Amino acid sequence: MKNLYINTRFFFSLIGVGVVYVLAFFFPVMMWAAHILLLLCFLAVMVDYLLLFNQKNAVLAQRILPEKLSNGDENFVKIDIKNNYSFKISTKIIDEIPFQFQKRDFLIEKNIESGRNTYFQYGLEPKERGEYSFGNLNVYASSPLGLVSKRFNFQKDAMLPAYPSFVHLRKYELMALQSEFMMGGIKKIRKLGHTMEFEQIKEYVPGDDIRTINWKATSKTNRLMVNQFQDEKSQRIFILIDKGRTMKMPFNGLSLLDYSINAAMALSHIILKKGDRAGMMTFSKKTENKIAAENKSGQLKKISEALYNIKTDFFESDFNRLYQDVKYSLNQRSLVLLFTNFETLDGLNRQLKYLRGIAKNHLLVVVFFKNSELQTLIHKNPESMQEIYDEIIAEKFEFEKKLIIQELRKYGIYTVYTLPENLNIDVINKYLEIKARGIL
Repeated sequence: MKNLYINTRFFFSLIGVGVVYVLAFFFPVMMWAAHILLLLCFLAVMVDYLLLFNQKNAVLAQRILPEKLSNGDENFVKIDIKNNYSFKISTKIIDEIPFQFQKRDFLIEKNIESGRNTYFQYGLEPKERGEYSFGNLNVYASSPLGLVSKRFNFQKDAMLPAYPSFVHLRKYELMALQSEFMMGGIKKIRKLGHTMEFEQIKEYVPGDDIRTINWKATSKTNRLMVNQFQDEKSQRIFILIDKGRTMKMPFNGLSLLDYSINAAMALSHIILKKGDRAGMMTFSKKTENKIAAENKSGQLKKISEALYNIKTDFFESDFNRLYQDVKYSLNQRSLVLLFTNFETLDGLNRQLKYLRGIAKNHLLVVVFFKNSELQTLIHKNPESMQEIYDEIIAEKFEFEKKLIIQELRKYGIYTVYTLPENLNIDVINKYLEIKARGIL
């Protein structure tokens, strides 16, 4: 009986019978009608009960989960339900989704014909990495009478890990192979000169750089021939992710740390597809999650596992320790992308000598974030004195960020200053720009 549930239609029926009994108090002739209706009500319940409970495996359901969840993206869970009853049923589906989503009102209603399947899906968007445990898949089936329901339980205790965002990797790969990104239009990377990795000798066509003419091949073929070069490969690209307290700030449910982790995943994929070597390291009080820069098969999986296992208490970051570890870990000149966040010029100046130390031996790109909440204040038309004060303070913080960019440029340090939601595209664009310009 633990799977028997009373529907609201039964209670409405009892209310109707109760109304007839009340009328019978004033019109005694209706008493027999009230007794008959009450008896019919309970008989209908018994019939409904027998229809639902006299058959085993009357409803079959399956929850189809992805192999893993992509953090910060919409992931789809599929449900397949089959009706083995000899009549049409109404179902209420309640899936016990992981507590991290804090969704207390999950309910999907479906009508299923006899012997038929219904197939649907719903989306979940995780906001943190880790393990997500599903409870029961509950299906409440009702016959056409609709007085009672029978509960069916399926697939208890399924667990999924949530990894750094990976569902858009293919899209970023296609964009990067064309060296262009959609960002309010198409951004075409302009190649300045050429890199020194020779690819082939080809016949000259108008528009080719005359400085690349191969005179020896031209004399042999009696046609103008030019050397064609390609982007230099096997360059070392190293990603540093700050796990300190400045990365705890949340935007749209994701912390700056998780935005950086997702961007590192996307960037690593593009780096490996371009034939370069990708490596990474995280730091706070000490450096952790170290992956040497390689382009072997399985490198992306190693980086993905390291990013998944990043844990932090958001302590104050030790840039001195970072400088020492980079100095001894990276023996060859590399492109170093540092994901961190500086809110004030004073905050930058405290760490600037360590950044300059890294930039002496490597091409350093500091990635930090625009505050999207401040952006809304700056572009808002103030209507009150308080809103005017808020706009002035927001502009002051924005001006401070511009001073940070200028200070870093003085020492040859490149920057990416972007909104958290645009981080993936802007970081990949900067990598492609550096490759195209051949400045590494």
